[in-house]
Amino acid sequence: MDRLVIGEVLKPQGIRGELKIKTFTDYPEDVKAFKTVYIDDTPYKILSFRVGSDGAAYVGLRGIPDRNAAELFRGKKLEGEREDAPELEEGQYYIVDIIGLSCETEEGEILGKVTDITSLASDVYTIEKAGKKILFPAVKGVVKKVDLDGKKLIVDKKIFDEIAVY
Repeated sequence: MDRLVIGEVLKPQGIRGELKIKTFTDYPEDVKAFKTVYIDDTPYKILSFRVGSDGAAYVGLRGIPDRNAAELFRGKKLEGEREDAPELEEGQYYIVDIIGLSCETEEGEILGKVTDITSLASDVYTIEKAGKKILFPAVKGVVKKVDLDGKKLIVDKKIFDEIAVY
């Protein structure tokens, strides 16, 4: 089973076992595409789904009948099967596929390994080399190529040097 982390439970919502979820998808509605979601490897069917005015998703899952049951899920990750995920447009990738790639320049200089991606106004990549962390925003032009088969993230050295935070 190939799963993607699609969200995190923030807190219970109301008295009927609904969960407030911070989604890790481009659009909160994408979570509805998953037939089954998993929390701690336990499968749950989505019974209800809505997006609040705050941009968070509110999800009702079969097997979570009330607030007391929902409270136990606070802080847990929500996963879904990759095959249920919405189709990606060309040039889009799942974060889980980028983490672990070698970050290199077009000339082949190894800058480090991608260890984390934080979604802000633009995604901020964290790479590590020899125990040192380097952060850089994935702004236009810096990432030249994502080579999943070759396990490489190719970046423009000039732009990288201007924006990287050591």
